[in-house]
Amino acid sequence: MVMLLLFPPQIKRDRITKLVVLPLYPQFSISTTGSSIRVLQNICREDAYLSRLPISIIQSWYQREGYIRSMADLIEKELQSFSLGLRRSWFSSVPMGFQSVMLRMLETHTEIKMEECIHLIMQELKSRGINNDHTLAYQSRVGPVQWLKPYTDEVLVELGQKGVKSLLAVPVSFVSEHIETLEEIDMEYKELALESGIENWGRVPALGCNPSFITDLADAVIEALPSATAMTTPSMDSEEEDRDLVGYAIKTFFGSILAFVLLLSPKMISAFRNHLL
Repeated sequence: MVMLLLFPPQIKRDRITKLVVLPLYPQFSISTTGSSIRVLQNICREDAYLSRLPISIIQSWYQREGYIRSMADLIEKELQSFSLGLRRSWFSSVPMGFQSVMLRMLETHTEIKMEECIHLIMQELKSRGINNDHTLAYQSRVGPVQWLKPYTDEVLVELGQKGVKSLLAVPVSFVSEHIETLEEIDMEYKELALESGIENWGRVPALGCNPSFITDLADAVIEALPSATAMTTPSMDSEEEDRDLVGYAIKTFFGSILAFVLLLSPKMISAFRNHLL
């Protein structure tokens, strides 16, 4: 089944006995697949049925042969459309932005996966006799915070200044067409590239329903089924939940009263004590 975040009712209705979660992000990162997993964990903790449901999560699949070969097929096909010969391929990806002191470590974790993904694709292309230069850049950054570099807009300008005349954009983190491909790459980045001196522009389409890609994803799901396990311990029954909620409400009520009393001035507390006496 295809699911967004509001999926538990359908799972219960269909009496699912095992669940394989396949995020459509080829490379794992905390801000994409990681955030989806956290939502799933929270849902499972709050639902007794889902807490006992065996679940397997495919966290990343960029290293699978089906993905690598499918990407290489699309790239090879697009390269053939450049009559003057392509000098460089630009591999784009979703940027990862962090504001904490963990920024450098998290960037490194993401960079390793992206660089490995690009390496695997380039190795497949080289085995076919295709040896184009390539550049990795990150797109879609917003706001003043620091995002994973190099930034795509800056890379395009630099490539133009270096005399690159033909460029093929390869969105390796998108498996479907949407605003980041149809507008950001096809319109905004294309315009910037042409303004920067790049004369021949192309873009590899998203994988979509590419047969070899879909077949490999189906295989990934089948392979993941045996490893499915419950994500959380079973939730308490409804009676226990009710008692726990009542207890929580009582504690909150008296805790609020105590906090209010502690905020009173010493004179008010003394006056209150004298009144009681």
